[in-house]
Amino acid sequence: MTRQTKIPCVIQRGGTSKGPYFLASDLPSDPALRDRVLLAVMGSPDVRQIDGLGGADPLTSKVAIVSRSSTPGVDLDYLFCQVKVDQPMVDVTPNCGNMLAGVAPFALEHGLIDAADGRTTVRIHMVNSGNLCDAHIETPGGIVSYDGDARIDGAPGTSAPVMIDFLDTAGSACGSLLPTGNVVDEVDGVKITCIDNGMPVVLLKAQDVGATGYESRDELNAAEDVKKKIESIRLQIGEAMNLGDVTEKVVPKMCLVSPPAHGGTINTRCFIPHVCHASIGVLAAVTVGTACVLPGSTAYDIAEVPDGNPKLISVEHPSGEFSVELETGESVDGVPTIERAALLRTTRRLMEGFALVPADVWDGRTGLVAEAAE
Repeated sequence: MTRQTKIPCVIQRGGTSKGPYFLASDLPSDPALRDRVLLAVMGSPDVRQIDGLGGADPLTSKVAIVSRSSTPGVDLDYLFCQVKVDQPMVDVTPNCGNMLAGVAPFALEHGLIDAADGRTTVRIHMVNSGNLCDAHIETPGGIVSYDGDARIDGAPGTSAPVMIDFLDTAGSACGSLLPTGNVVDEVDGVKITCIDNGMPVVLLKAQDVGATGYESRDELNAAEDVKKKIESIRLQIGEAMNLGDVTEKVVPKMCLVSPPAHGGTINTRCFIPHVCHASIGVLAAVTVGTACVLPGSTAYDIAEVPDGNPKLISVEHPSGEFSVELETGESVDGVPTIERAALLRTTRRLMEGFALVPADVWDGRTGLVAEAAE
């Protein structure tokens, strides 16, 4: 009988994504070996991911790796891994704010941090970008609660709220809010806004690439001409956004924008990067919301931004809307400072047990964190 290696894990829905959550100490510390293990866990590369835990979709081919943080004043380190479905690639360039929603509950359940009675606030270091956030978790009696009345589009039913405050996310991956130094650039005759307030995103008006922006996800996935134009722009602008060669990366995210159709602030269709998102990523929504209040951006003149400060920005997407609360400060050189970005997510623990990988991929001992520290 061929031996397989057991790796403790939890399958958890975070926001509108889902995937395995691991303790960092249960995985190899060497990135190359870790990535081989994660590919085996998820069943990549294979469009069905039939030999792994992946769900044959970018939204369900995600991994969260969690550990106690050694940084003073910070509770947890969270490394996000986007496992490509049909390619042998694990990308740790971007954050994922959806999977982030499950990090604090996972850590509380595993005893990495202590829960308060009522609500527990957990400060999380997002290793991918170096940014911090505060996650507020409902913990009546010191026990994580998954039951509640909070609802988010893209996930069925209701759950306990997970409120997340993002701290200083401007330039998370690109080094600055406007990585090209411009509010608007032009590539292939198309005006674009390159912006990074938690997620590198390229915003372009849907009509400029032959779309309306109101197509269904399936319609856009079948629109090869539109996708070809978008990918050409993405490949050309990656270097200018300080992301290097993005051919094998999932960033920047490409986002088609159009006027809101259902009373929101703006309508979106995002690509991650070659498949249309069923909704929109958490940090992509924060970044799109930021573009809506940025004078001169490709989103600014079509967005219906509410008055007041903070502003509740409603980002429409294929399966509903995503609300982001933005608090802005004084503008610097015409660019408003974002003092605070907050949002609501939910999460649910779905399964706990072991992921199994072939022993010839990893023997379960080589390269463990404890060994690496010796």
